[in-house]
Amino acid sequence: MFSITITPRFGDADGLGHINNVVLASWFESGRNGIFRIFNPGMDLNPAAWDLILAHSDYDFVGQLFLYPEVEIRTWIEKIGTKSFTIRHEARQDGRLCVRGSAVIVHYNFTEGRSTPVPEDKRRLLEEHLLSLGEG
Repeated sequence: MFSITITPRFGDADGLGHINNVVLASWFESGRNGIFRIFNPGMDLNPAAWDLILAHSDYDFVGQLFLYPEVEIRTWIEKIGTKSFTIRHEARQDGRLCVRGSAVIVHYNFTEGRSTPVPEDKRRLLEEHLLSLGEG
């Protein structure tokens, strides 16, 4: 599991102090950075160094998030396929589950414009972060 702590910004909240739902897309993307580094350790923005593409994401809002206190974003690998893998996310505040979601990431060759198999060495590293029973 990967875990990061987010300090909500004033602009992330509405007039009632609730975190706006659209903010979670960015927070969950930040939670994926550990996974991105498996494929691109330097987070190089050169397209030739980037071989992942987001194919799907979803969110279930199960509790309210507020401007205070900080929010923990937890990220696991839920499933690994041949050319893609599914990531599971959670946003927790004060230990309470507030938002859960998933993202499907495809291993992708931008030059050829097609999906390609996840390399075995990367697959092994992803497996180290597989969601365990009792987690999430």
